Amino acid sequence: MTEWSSNETDSAARAGSTLAEPSPPNAGEIPIETRGQATLRFARTQKLGTTAGLFIVLLILLAAFAAVVAPFEPTEQNRHAFLAAPGVGNWLGTDDLGRDLLSRIIHGARISLYVGTVTVAVSLFLGVLIGLVAGYIGGAVDGALQALIDAILSIPPIVLALFVASLLGPSISNVIIALVIVTTPRFARVARGEMQRVKSEDYIEAAVVLGASRARVMLRHGLPNMVPALTVVASLGFGNIIIAEAALSFLGIGTPPPEPSWGLMLSQGMMYFELAPWIVIFPGVAISLAVLSFNLFGDALRDFLDPKLIR
Repeated sequence: MTEWSSNETDSAARAGSTLAEPSPPNAGEIPIETRGQATLRFARTQKLGTTAGLFIVLLILLAAFAAVVAPFEPTEQNRHAFLAAPGVGNWLGTDDLGRDLLSRIIHGARISLYVGTVTVAVSLFLGVLIGLVAGYIGGAVDGALQALIDAILSIPPIVLALFVASLLGPSISNVIIALVIVTTPRFARVARGEMQRVKSEDYIEAAVVLGASRARVMLRHGLPNMVPALTVVASLGFGNIIIAEAALSFLGIGTPPPEPSWGLMLSQGMMYFELAPWIVIFPGVAISLAVLSFNLFGDALRDFLDPKLIR
């Protein structure tokens, strides 16, 4: 049995183990930041990411209070305003059925964020579960899980999503199922890599020597150490999910009409593009801004959490 000195135990505690109370940092060590201090440092050092984060917050608020913010119901038709140009009353114009475009874009944000949130949450749960088991146990279990992941990743994501969504039929729940199947392997691969890196640390070996079970080691010590990497992957993947949902809806196998999906709005407006280009331009701008914001925020978060830059 390996004997652990007091110095090794202190190192394990500072690395994240709960075996001992962490000792005060010595001279030259990085002081522990509070969440408020970390947020202020992020805002100070990542100005572009902060701007993107504020836009994401605005988008979430618009989606949450769409019924209050939107001037009209998204399915309400005005027979006297077919293809009306942007102006007073209809600030972004109307579509071919006289529906207010601004109201439909605001309600469409609710659909995009709902699909993205549910997809990321389910994919994250399944991916972390698979990655923890494969990365810590290894052996035949790891080989079988990696073979399954590699088989899914060998298929282009949009092709696999199209195949699953076309089999299940057009609905929001089926879109989520298709995107979960596409997204889960990426979370699983990141979680597996982080678990393999963490399990060789001294405090993991100390926990095993002291009798910690596999489940406790994975959940208590492995999971917290992979949170930063998974957070970055989730934020970057959110934009891809928005694009995938819009693509499926554009092709008619995603969100069914008359729901105000951004991709469905693009599809329905293409035939009127020369006559009323705003029907296509404004939903396209909404998709572009949302995806750009999540990508910029994810990039900034990745740089902020890079251990090489913390000092």
